[in-house]
Amino acid sequence: MLVKTVVYKHRNMAFIKEETEDLRIEEVFSLKQEDLEEQTELIEDKEDKEELSEVEDKNHVSKIKSGEKPKQKDLKKSRAKKSFTCTQCGKSFPCKYNFDVHIRVHTGEKPFTCDQCGKSFTRKYNLDVHMRFHTGEKPFTCTQCGKGFTCKPHLEFHMRVHTGEKPFTCDQCGKSFSQSSTLKNHMNIHTGEKLYVCDQCGKTFLWATNLRTHLRVHRKEKPHSCHLCGKSFLLLRGLKEHLKIHAGVREYMCFECEKTFTSATCLKLHERIHTEEKPYKCSHCDKRFTQSAHLKTHERIHTRVKPYKCSHCNKSFNQASHLKTHEKIHTGEKP
Repeated sequence: MLVKTVVYKHRNMAFIKEETEDLRIEEVFSLKQEDLEEQTELIEDKEDKEELSEVEDKNHVSKIKSGEKPKQKDLKKSRAKKSFTCTQCGKSFPCKYNFDVHIRVHTGEKPFTCDQCGKSFTRKYNLDVHMRFHTGEKPFTCTQCGKGFTCKPHLEFHMRVHTGEKPFTCDQCGKSFSQSSTLKNHMNIHTGEKLYVCDQCGKTFLWATNLRTHLRVHRKEKPHSCHLCGKSFLLLRGLKEHLKIHAGVREYMCFECEKTFTSATCLKLHERIHTEEKPYKCSHCDKRFTQSAHLKTHERIHTRVKPYKCSHCNKSFNQASHLKTHEKIHTGEKP
């Protein structure tokens, strides 16, 4: 059977998490509800400021038309009246509505509740957007590719795929990102801070999503199975990437050597061969690696950690591949 290979020349795909704990699974960016609320507040704050400026301009024009000179003091007084400052954190807002919503950050109040799933929100607007996840409504459409979104911030983030815009830059290494949440996650690499701890084995993670994925290892949970070969995966996106192998779809191409890949993560890792980029540094001996998985394996030489134990003789190994080779001694299988 002739399998058609589909290739799209995407050099830089936005919304791809820059570092991944499990290199077999592509961590595709998914805007969290908290990020959505933050972005919505920023947009609404901007709109409020523009509206206030427009009102002041109209008042200024009407006074000129009537022959009355607008006093600078009156304009300052007008702006001062419309400024609301939080006594807890010092943040200021141009209108009382946004100020009242902000106060809920400190009080924890979320008065708007979804009647379908019980999730609560600080703003009615955010509840309205959330309801679209239940209804499937996507009123904001990309003019370039036709993709639909539930809210304006999602569309604005998506447009950066087409424009290549990365407005958030790391002040430590100069790397740029398409959204602030990805920059925030990236900063953990420089600080070395691992905020999420597994309560079963004590392993720590930079991101909550990686901890959630890791917990499935303990539960031996692989809920997503391939209908063609039976292989199972922890995450749905792992299955989706796997299905591309069967379909012959390799939509990510390296511009240096024209080699194609099934996922953006695989392409990104491959490109480091050309750029010689090695972002993962050993804290014990200054050796650097292109992949976080390679760094972890290397660091076990220093820590002498051997997490892979033989079920036949209890011998331990620092790499899964070494355990697999060893177990062939017990099974009689030829290496």
